[in-house]
Amino acid sequence: MSERNPLPLIVTGICSILGTVLVLWYYGYLHFAKEEDALLLAEFTMLKTLPGEDYKISLQPAAQMAQCMDGVLVLFDTQQKGLSGVLVDNRKQAVRCVGQDTPQVEQ
Repeated sequence: MSERNPLPLIVTGICSILGTVLVLWYYGYLHFAKEEDALLLAEFTMLKTLPGEDYKISLQPAAQMAQCMDGVLVLFDTQQKGLSGVLVDNRKQAVRCVGQDTPQVEQ
C-alpha cells in the first residue's frame, strides 16, 4: 500500500479556515478590534453625598450624556457625534441603572 501525501490535506485545511474567516469578516460577523475601539472617553469620579453636607460641582455640564438602555448606563458624547459606550468600573463591570428591569439570565 502506498503512503498518502499529507501536504494537500494540510493546504486544503488552512485555505478553508482562511476562506471562512474572510467571508465572516466581509459580511460583518467577525470584527477585529482596533486600539481606537477601546479608547477611554473621559475620566469620571463619584462624589459621595452625605446627608447635611454640601458639595460643589461645576455649573457647566459635561460633554457626555447618559441613558439607561436594557438596565445598563450608556454614555453618548455630544462633541463627537456617533461616539458612545457603556460605563464600566475599573474591573470592566457595567454600571447598572435604576428604574428599568435589568436583564435576567434564563435558566
